[in-house]
Amino acid sequence: MNAIVSRPCAAAAPGELIARYDGRAPRYTSYPTAAQFTDAVGPDLHQKWLAALPGDEAVSLYLHIPFCERLCWYCGCNTRAVTRRESISAYVDLLETEMALVESVLPGRFLRARSIHLGGGTPNMLSRDDLTRLFGALRHVFDVSPGAQIAAELDPAVLTRDWVRAAAFHGLSRASLGVQDLSPDVQAAVNRPEGFDVVARAVEWLREAGVGSINLDLMYGLPNQTVDTVIDTLEQILTLRPERIALFGYAHVPWMKAHQRLIDETLLPGADERFVQAEAAAAYLFAAGYVRVGLDHYALPSDSLAMAQDQGRLRRNFQGYTDDPLHTVLGFGASAISQLPQSYVQNLTLERDWRAAVSSGRLPTARGVALTDDDRFRGEIIERLMCRFEVDLAAVCANHGRDLAELSGAIDRLAPFEADGLARRDGASLRITDRGRPFARSVCALFDTHLDAAAQRHARVV
Repeated sequence: MNAIVSRPCAAAAPGELIARYDGRAPRYTSYPTAAQFTDAVGPDLHQKWLAALPGDEAVSLYLHIPFCERLCWYCGCNTRAVTRRESISAYVDLLETEMALVESVLPGRFLRARSIHLGGGTPNMLSRDDLTRLFGALRHVFDVSPGAQIAAELDPAVLTRDWVRAAAFHGLSRASLGVQDLSPDVQAAVNRPEGFDVVARAVEWLREAGVGSINLDLMYGLPNQTVDTVIDTLEQILTLRPERIALFGYAHVPWMKAHQRLIDETLLPGADERFVQAEAAAAYLFAAGYVRVGLDHYALPSDSLAMAQDQGRLRRNFQGYTDDPLHTVLGFGASAISQLPQSYVQNLTLERDWRAAVSSGRLPTARGVALTDDDRFRGEIIERLMCRFEVDLAAVCANHGRDLAELSGAIDRLAPFEADGLARRDGASLRITDRGRPFARSVCALFDTHLDAAAQRHARVV
């Protein structure tokens, strides 16, 4: 596994640590990761697992909206640029059909939905009429709990005040706005022109409509990006005082996302510069009163995500870090992923294939993975490390009826991390240090028995 390199050195400088530990590893929004999904899981198994859900199960819902007005070259999402509104409306028709297909195999009508997440793409590409139809279908199939958390990922440049008001009417309580970087040079290099005034206007509309939690997505490691552009962006957006900030490292994977080939790779900062950008942003956010949540999120201390971390309730799923306590997520739309007690299941990724399956009355299941006892065991270790940066390995072994000796190989491979001050062990307790946080995915990878065969498809750790 190339996330670990030999020859530890206790006094290693950041550049040396990057050289040793900046391998490729998953982001661990699940375990096993999507790289292990296969077509051995299809519609029949998916239907069987849906039917096995308890009738009183509380669930989270994810709806994927794969449309954008513009295609940003850095994007790693499953989306496409569209101009025909009819195509979007027809997609909503099929989302309603897919919900009806799922409803027909559920153990009882009106499973309780405690959270709904609209992802994309750009959910605010939906018209207000389509938004109303979508929420009507959701409330027909699911018992949407009073006070359910309803979140949406939004493009500020496409947002309108009327759309915000319509979404707030349907319960929108949290919004995530894509910003990335406000430097014109960076924006030109990734085809994302957007002034601060556009972002500020969007935040104003959301606050005006009563949306109580606002997250701004930022990136480091983009072409033409420097520490100065990162800090300048933070200076501007912090005047809006968002409850949360997500600071993601740009993942350059042109072998998976062909449009990323439009980016001039000679303009991309190297690993050392990326590291400095991330650390400078962290220091700036700390000084502004934000706390670090997990690897790449920052939140005001009063935010529910920060409180979940303090109380040991922080979770990780395909939407990233969350305070959602539910373990069942039902996904709808092209490429959407469901998390069920027995498995992970993904819909057909290509929109045309998804449309064809749903139109023919079939669950649009493409692939997935059935969870083994070992997957659940290792998944708990990895999630605790990703969310808490510490884990009592003996306690997790006891929870799963496993012997600590089964982890001896991973524990042995921790030695370089310990020598470099990135991790600490006290008996069976493992803690990733503050110095080791940027390399947490590499530590998690030690416990991942699936990684080697798929390591090269993942983005670099730093």
